[in-house]
Amino acid sequence: MLLPVFTLKLRHKINPRMVAVGRYDGIHPCLAAATQAGKVFIHNPHKRTQPVSASRVWQSPLESDVSLLNINQAVSCLTAGVLNPELGYDTLLVGTQTNLLAYDVYNNSDLFYREVADGANAIVLGTLGDISSPLAIIGGNCALQGFDYKGNDLFWTVTGDNVQSLALCDFDGDGKKELLVGSEDFDIRVFKEDEIVAEMTEIEVDARSDRTGEVIFKDNFPSAVAAVVEGDYRMDGRTQLICCSVDGEIRGYLPGTAEMRGNLMDTSVEQDLIRELSQKKQNLLLELRNYEENAKADSSSPLSEADGHRGIIPANTKLHTALSVNLGSEVQAAHTELCISTSNDTIIRAVLIFAEGIFLGESHVVHPSIHNLSSSIRIPVSPPKDVPVDLHLKVFVGYRSSTQFHVFELTRQLPRFSTYALTSPDAASEPLSYVNFVIAERAQRVVMWLSQNFLLPEDINIQNAPFQVCFTSLRNGGQLYIKIRLNGEITINTDDIDLAGDVIQSMASYFAIEDLQVEANFPIYFEELRKVLVKVDEYHSVHQKLSADMADNSNLIRSLLVRAEDARLMRDMKTMKRRYMELYDVNKDLLNEYKIRCNNHTELLGNLKAVNQAIQRAGRLRVGKPKNQVITACRDAIRSNNINTLFRIMRVGTASS
Repeated sequence: MLLPVFTLKLRHKINPRMVAVGRYDGIHPCLAAATQAGKVFIHNPHKRTQPVSASRVWQSPLESDVSLLNINQAVSCLTAGVLNPELGYDTLLVGTQTNLLAYDVYNNSDLFYREVADGANAIVLGTLGDISSPLAIIGGNCALQGFDYKGNDLFWTVTGDNVQSLALCDFDGDGKKELLVGSEDFDIRVFKEDEIVAEMTEIEVDARSDRTGEVIFKDNFPSAVAAVVEGDYRMDGRTQLICCSVDGEIRGYLPGTAEMRGNLMDTSVEQDLIRELSQKKQNLLLELRNYEENAKADSSSPLSEADGHRGIIPANTKLHTALSVNLGSEVQAAHTELCISTSNDTIIRAVLIFAEGIFLGESHVVHPSIHNLSSSIRIPVSPPKDVPVDLHLKVFVGYRSSTQFHVFELTRQLPRFSTYALTSPDAASEPLSYVNFVIAERAQRVVMWLSQNFLLPEDINIQNAPFQVCFTSLRNGGQLYIKIRLNGEITINTDDIDLAGDVIQSMASYFAIEDLQVEANFPIYFEELRKVLVKVDEYHSVHQKLSADMADNSNLIRSLLVRAEDARLMRDMKTMKRRYMELYDVNKDLLNEYKIRCNNHTELLGNLKAVNQAIQRAGRLRVGKPKNQVITACRDAIRSNNINTLFRIMRVGTASS
């Protein structure tokens, strides 16, 4: 139970997810939040002093305990914490789509102001792995970047998609913090410094009791909640849970004591408990009545199975499930198929499937019409990504005229590469792109991996090495060849670099491979990447030219303003009018250039995303240290604008010949 202890109403709108509590003088907790129009307000209820200088901060005219920090850009993320341990107080970090500001609130000065080409969608502050210095880690356009208190770039790596959230925690219990990264593709990736150690897919977020799953406490705000933070805001030695709404309302909560929890067991809580117990009672009574009616009907007027009026199914009824590949037809696309059948003449009335990321939402219901009821049913399943998925099934089984049905609950796992059909190697041409590597595993173990990750026919008979298998993608018809030779050499032929990376990562996980270097060549993909890199250079050149033009126009505006004011003071109205007309034209040119610059920046970000994803894909073709070396070497090659070296690194894993 939480007890409200304070409420504030500030006259500033708060951007969602952009609130932080920090001790900017080392003593007093202050709340900082991003607002619209490129500003950050700092609420300090403990100390009302004017800032030393007015470079960025000025006092709010609305509240005496609020200062405003001018960023001049739309704020995209914000946090506070200890960036430089020697200072003894917290630093405010503010990110935009182009820059990162580390600000010393107490001294009203910038610690550093860095340009970030990939933008800053999320930010977290703390120590990571063996890096001793605290880092301000930002996540942006498929990239992660970490800065120390001097603004030095100490950490950089790439991730699969645009970053949306970050957190630091000791994920594996080794006493060192890992970086958790949530991205737009619904994946949560765990980085041990620049190495991915775990990946998971989540399409929802729940916050409940870690023991029972129930909602412990709730409160209502008149507007949406912008953020939830914690801090000793009343400075009484107790940490409050602080909730901020987008309208500027701030509420602090403390956990109630044992005595308070007893006193707070009011009528509403009692009514909720009574209502819950009453609902359970009604459900049990209904279930009991159904059993009694079925038993009564079965004993008084036994019917043949053909009549199908019984509600009780045979005790030995079993449910069978099977997964297969359906190559489709003229009216139906190719898909993976789940077949569910009963062991007798009972019929399947409905099927509920719960699965992550397969269906629109999180569940799928199949309810055959009364004329199509049978003891088996086939359900198309089309996972959009190559990840293993647990299918949680609830199957309603009974007879054709039953009014009550028995519910079977079971779980069936969809293999990672379930959307690939085994085909003959002669049916299609072999892809030119390939990945080649050597592992110390017997051919039988590779066959076991194939059986666990693909839907293979039951009658398939793969002998000892050498052998090859060929698969066709049900999504796009692309080919996948996997060849195993006597010396343990494996070649994967596919034009899909993402698929090649998924296959290698799956093998590495199954065979517990710690380090794996490969030779890879994807000529079509590399040629597309080369075109993207040319565009990046062009957009950078345009950006520099536009910046120079805007600087020249800014100087011209100052000059025209001075001349116009001189003419006004000299009462030369004709000259003043001419200067202001010139100023109007220059301003119009500036606005047009700004629109061009915005469009150029948007295109640049899109191409930088493609470059970062290419580096990440090249890394996923390797495992362990070779993976980290490829990512670092690729970044160095891009920094030095050495395109040929970049492609060599992506092919063989190293820049040296």
